[in-house]
Amino acid sequence: MQTIQSDSYPIFFENSIQELVKFVERGNYSRLFILTDENTGEFCLPAIQTALAHLDKTDIIEVNAGEESKNIDFCVGIWKMLIDFGADRKALMINVGGGVITDMGGFVASTYKRGIDFVQVPTTLSAQVDASVGGKTGVDLDGVKNIIGTFTQPKAVFMDVDFLKTLPPRQILSGLAEMLKHGLIVDSAYWDDLKNSDLTLPSVELVHRSVEIKNEVVIEDPHEKGIRKALNLGHTIGHAVETYSLMNDDNHLTHGEAIAIGMICEAWLANKKTGLPDADLQEITDVLSSLYPHYQLKEETFDILLQHMQNDKKNENGNINCTLLTRIGQYSIDNVCTPAEICDSLRYYAAL
Repeated sequence: MQTIQSDSYPIFFENSIQELVKFVERGNYSRLFILTDENTGEFCLPAIQTALAHLDKTDIIEVNAGEESKNIDFCVGIWKMLIDFGADRKALMINVGGGVITDMGGFVASTYKRGIDFVQVPTTLSAQVDASVGGKTGVDLDGVKNIIGTFTQPKAVFMDVDFLKTLPPRQILSGLAEMLKHGLIVDSAYWDDLKNSDLTLPSVELVHRSVEIKNEVVIEDPHEKGIRKALNLGHTIGHAVETYSLMNDDNHLTHGEAIAIGMICEAWLANKKTGLPDADLQEITDVLSSLYPHYQLKEETFDILLQHMQNDKKNENGNINCTLLTRIGQYSIDNVCTPAEICDSLRYYAAL
């Protein structure tokens, strides 16, 4: 599988762990710091530790798994550990894990001593097709997702699809939502390929195509001033639902489950506002509803969800902005949606 060249760094798909070793050896780094969580530490870290063992200059920093760890308090803990370990500006941070680790590790590295090098080793499907590509780093604050962060590119990304075999089915489905989004915004043929594939473990070819799509968009618009906003499909409403679930549910929604809800709601909005055909709305609703369990959205929560949307970093001048489809495979950015319209879209989902 061909290496993808992003704006300033390579994304390796073949022999990725060996490529990581070569990268580290060429870099002449003073120390290596592997940031991970307990899940990745058990299932994925040993292969990387074995490959890097001969370098004898590696320290492990482990945090708790889950979105709850993605906050400034955990960053402070990591910064303090880097200081305690004597990390200088020639150190390298190797982020091994899902989107929480790649987002937070990138943020920690981009701000420690005004920035040290970091690389991403994404181990979940969500991280491989979304969080690890594009240079967005960030953490949550007061329940608002990714509100604190930077645009900082990694030095390289190392994809190993074998890591996906360690994931439970629910985590595979979570990442699949981002892949389906890529098809919906720019590639209807890819959307069809996904619909007709065995999605219990997406093939490396499908993963590669998703990374390719995201990379093409990011290269054209690295700082999200224009077309990169297409990647926000489903996220305006989805992030609000995800935040609500994180704060209120014992078994909270995964990122992908929430984004699937957002995509259904925003497809309904697109049908009303940007001309998405009835047949496309029905197809999107049917496909996503068949893949993801229905979540109970109650009318009394709508005001809370709207408050979360008002805090979304994509908004401008107090308006709630959505990326909406015009057809499957085509999109329109910067669509202002009123609270009444959004509530109607939530009712559409709730009634399914």
